[in-house]
Amino acid sequence: MQPRPGIWAGITGAALWAAVTAAALIVLFMAIVQTAGAKPLTSVANRPWPAPVTKDEPEVSPPLPPEEAIKTFHMAPGYRLELVAAEPLTRDPILLEFDSDGRAWVVELHAFSINERMDNSFEPINEVVILEDSNDDRVFDKRTVFMDKLIMPRAMKVLDNNCALIGEPPNLWKACDTNGDLRADTKELIDAHFSTQGVVEHGANGLYWGMDNTLVVSEHTYNLELEDGKLRIVPTLSRGQWGVTQDNGGRIYRNVNTDPLFVDYVAARYYVRNPNAVRTRGLYESLVKQEDTLIWPVHPTRGVNRGYRAEIFREDGSSTYYGGVSSPLIYRGNRLPEEIRNQPFVVDGPTNIVHLLKLKNDNGELSASDYYPKGEFLASTDVRFRPVQVVGGWDGAMYVVDMYRGISQDGPIQTDYLRSYNARRGLAKGINYGRIYRVVHEGMSFDDEPRMSKETSAQLVKHLTHANGWWRDTTQQLLIQRGDKSIAPALTTMAAESPAPYTRLQALWTLDGLGVLEAASVSKALDDRSPDVRAAAIRLSERWLSNPSIRTAVLEKIDDGNGFVRRQLTATLGELPRNERLKPIIAMLRKYGSDPILVDIAVSGLHGQENEALTELTRQAPFNLDAISVLAGATGHSGDLAGIQATLAMATDARQPEPLRIALLNGVALGLQGGAASDVGRAVAGGRAGSGIPGMGRRRTVTAGLQLPTEPAALIKLASASGALADAAKSLVALVTWPGKPAPRLASRTPAEEKLFVAGKQVYANTCVGCHLAQGEGSPPVGAKLVGSPYANADGDAIIRILINGKEGRLGVMPPLGAAMSDEEVASVLTFIRQSWSNTGTPVSPSAVKETRAAYAHRTTPWSDDELVRRKR
Repeated sequence: MQPRPGIWAGITGAALWAAVTAAALIVLFMAIVQTAGAKPLTSVANRPWPAPVTKDEPEVSPPLPPEEAIKTFHMAPGYRLELVAAEPLTRDPILLEFDSDGRAWVVELHAFSINERMDNSFEPINEVVILEDSNDDRVFDKRTVFMDKLIMPRAMKVLDNNCALIGEPPNLWKACDTNGDLRADTKELIDAHFSTQGVVEHGANGLYWGMDNTLVVSEHTYNLELEDGKLRIVPTLSRGQWGVTQDNGGRIYRNVNTDPLFVDYVAARYYVRNPNAVRTRGLYESLVKQEDTLIWPVHPTRGVNRGYRAEIFREDGSSTYYGGVSSPLIYRGNRLPEEIRNQPFVVDGPTNIVHLLKLKNDNGELSASDYYPKGEFLASTDVRFRPVQVVGGWDGAMYVVDMYRGISQDGPIQTDYLRSYNARRGLAKGINYGRIYRVVHEGMSFDDEPRMSKETSAQLVKHLTHANGWWRDTTQQLLIQRGDKSIAPALTTMAAESPAPYTRLQALWTLDGLGVLEAASVSKALDDRSPDVRAAAIRLSERWLSNPSIRTAVLEKIDDGNGFVRRQLTATLGELPRNERLKPIIAMLRKYGSDPILVDIAVSGLHGQENEALTELTRQAPFNLDAISVLAGATGHSGDLAGIQATLAMATDARQPEPLRIALLNGVALGLQGGAASDVGRAVAGGRAGSGIPGMGRRRTVTAGLQLPTEPAALIKLASASGALADAAKSLVALVTWPGKPAPRLASRTPAEEKLFVAGKQVYANTCVGCHLAQGEGSPPVGAKLVGSPYANADGDAIIRILINGKEGRLGVMPPLGAAMSDEEVASVLTFIRQSWSNTGTPVSPSAVKETRAAYAHRTTPWSDDELVRRKR
């Protein structure tokens, strides 16, 4: 079989399917079946490792047939890949999930980058298919289209009874097969606001059924819960970018762009309860320091957005850092070697690798680093190997979903450099390929194939003891969907007596999901030897906190030696009645206030009581400045004038220690600006994980300015001096107004400018909000802050040039989104940005965009800050 470059390139929309006849599909399908009856295609194990980097890249890189592509892989010693599906059995796969009988449900995104212009198609040409192995040779050989005619699907969750949730922006559907042919014949609309049809890489995804029975959605503002057989929407804070996973303790992990791993120490729902909170440490907490992780591709990898930057490559042309990391997986299987169990894997499609991290748990403090000091778990010399997901299987193995595309970066956010690189190497040609691989190890055996849909509830319960997390998770989900409460006694016994902590934990959550959890089970679990079980018991105790014995047992956990337990206790204390929560939360802050994660969890439970808590914490030394700053920020963000004035009175009191005064001023300023969307100082921001990477920052309203009733004379006097205290006062003075202080005003917009502004608001929501957030507060290091931005407010064409050509700076690269926009769209979104959130820039006209675009049509690289300053007109 020879490579087939460009077989479908340039065919768009419905014509794509007209070009492939049913007869041709049958012929190709039969060829796959005939070769699959023997052993699967297998990569070579124990090749030299770490593998040397190939010296040169070919001028063009056409698609390789499966038997050639399998030869391009290098893996850690003892591991190899087995090909279990390839085109035409699967084409353009982006998501895979196994159902309770071991069948693979696959989302296929045929509409991604369909032609040489790298355009996406918004025609209904995408599918969800079900793959089966009909002859037990562990290779898929049967394909059934469960649902077709989908527009840019991005999320899926397989349910019981041949049903699935499917995210097709803007809709979330529940589709079911009711007659057993594995083809959907019913479709129920769950929600009509599930993401938007904007940039492909920024949209709701996940639908990951967590251990606490929450369906976690990544990069979206709500999760889902099953209640009495119905799905209900649960507000959350938008986190992550592509993919969700969990560990054996039920903690949720995600990642974004160039940051490989984040964890939720406690559930997102706690942070939602206080809209005044200015920081969310502990939710989407970064576990890997960027300076402490490297990648090791096995060929030159300059086909990335910043490929023109020599400093991010080695001399051999291989990248040193992730180009687009996504799809984390905590491997919870039982058949691959012990050394990688419960360890995190991530994929990086732009550099053609699957990277293995080492997760360290130091008594409830998590951190991660590279598992191998040099070398990748899996790497390919084939630039078209695009791993988009890694999945744990029912058989105990791990699966890699390979979209197999020349293009991995969404067209609208490619730099001019990458667009040129892709065109030169012909990477936009050759679409509708796709492979699924199984990761195996020498001497490895497999778990038996499941037939769980046919088992009784009593039979299913036993699988909660299985060593493979896939079996436990699937069992829990099936039991809750069935709603069979007759198994409560068996689950109760399992929660109390099972020797495995993961079984005790999932039995508790299954009882909870069925609505049959009893106080006695929780009371016993509070003293469990496993910190994961104790933490879960504290959370599950919240409905019984009026029970004196349970309440006492919960409060006693203040001295627990494990960080997971202490932080959950802090979150749970916020669920006490309003008049009872302040004292124990203050006790936690006094005892553990040096833990910024615990501080933010504590503030999440103090909605409306922030100033009371601040007063208590400042009564006597020693002062915990981080907690004080965050509470002052929450007071500022609340707009509580009396509380803010009391805080300012303390901050301007010369009798108070200067560090305390600075912390108070910085905190109020942070609150007035909307929260920790940028690094505003160690005492306030407390680290990158509290900032606003898509997913990290709270999408909060930015306070345009606080109106004080009189001139703040003491604050103004303080600001007139010099030093750190004066600087903090100056920053705050700029954020408040009072009678007699002139405030900047926007001139009235003309009807044409108003039309641009309204249109720009929608362009911003579809294209910009993923990186710059809803109120322009920014998400360093992915998106700059737009509120108060010099470029957003200055005269001249700098902001037009940034949007059209991109910009490079300390936050990384701003892609040239405007290159794919019309002059009208560029003008509208810039008008919206320049006239929103207290910005005072003038509107931008389409004619100005046209003129600027023509003037710099020759430019192929992003602007730098120095260039923009030098060229300012």
